[in-house]
Amino acid sequence: MSPYAVPALYAVAIWWFSTGVIILLDHLPRRTFPWSMAAGTAVLLAALYAIGTSAGDATETGAYTAFTGALLVWGWQEMSYYMGFVTGPRPEACRPGARGVEKFRAAVATSLWHEFAIVLGALAILALTWNTPQRLALWTYCVLWGMNLSARLNLFLGVRNLNAEFLPDHLAYLGCYLTKRPMNLLFPASVSVATVIVVLLGQAALSEPITPHAMVGFTILTTLMGLATLEHWFLMLPLPAAALWNWSLPPKVAASAAAVPTKVKLAASAAAGPTQGPAEPARRDAA
Repeated sequence: MSPYAVPALYAVAIWWFSTGVIILLDHLPRRTFPWSMAAGTAVLLAALYAIGTSAGDATETGAYTAFTGALLVWGWQEMSYYMGFVTGPRPEACRPGARGVEKFRAAVATSLWHEFAIVLGALAILALTWNTPQRLALWTYCVLWGMNLSARLNLFLGVRNLNAEFLPDHLAYLGCYLTKRPMNLLFPASVSVATVIVVLLGQAALSEPITPHAMVGFTILTTLMGLATLEHWFLMLPLPAAALWNWSLPPKVAASAAAVPTKVKLAASAAAGPTQGPAEPARRDAA
């Protein structure tokens, strides 16, 4: 087996599984959310500890530990937002008829505290890995952050596949921040820049000479960036991408997603639920 296969498969498996677990937890009854967040916060602390202890470990094991820790930190950010614990000052739908700057400002306000939490997470990982030989956790977190932001902006500006079935009922009103369009001007730039980064990371992974630690790290980052780029294409291509995580959706939602994959659910009873940013509803982005 190629030495690149194991880190690549590990990145794919943990990306797919962690995304599904978050979707599953977000669709449970709301009374379960405090328990889920309590467990998630314990995992967050363990992940930060793992990142700190692996920061000086320039081995393959250290690389896997750092990557997993960063993904778990990102998972906490997603859970805290989707469950309504860390959202923004405007947890409500946009004003009917809102457009342009007004709509964008309202969308940003739905997730402002979430954005601050993401920045704090990045600063915590930066502090834990400062001046150390192991910074894969920081680069992993930055990839997730950057590509998540790009996906959210594209969903706000307009994409073909909204994947709104991933929105829990208490977030269904966020459909007003999603735009269904065949294309937007940001999308070509997003996928072009992302593809260039994938190529550069892949070249670094294949370069010689390279240490086992660097090979694992660059392979993981290449795979993660490639998956995030593929997720962008899922927003535009006529493919049933949502089927990848049907196992994590309630049966009725999964059936509805299969029948009408781009249906935007605007439940009037969800007016008091938590919020998400201009384009985050489609995920998981990502872990």
